[in-house]
Amino acid sequence: MVKCDLCKEKVQKTFLGKLLGTFIKSSDGVQKVVCSSCQRSFSSSLRDELDK
Repeated sequence: MVKCDLCKEKVQKTFLGKLLGTFIKSSDGVQKVVCSSCQRSFSSSLRDELDK
């Protein structure tokens, strides 16, 4: 079970096991998972929100 690093909700998977979200590398080099709804909400300031 993978959770979004912004909203802490479970990220959905397709029937093939792929995430319906994305991995984003933060400024410190750590990959974080972001769901598709948070991508829409924080489109321009996504990296800034992950660094908080």
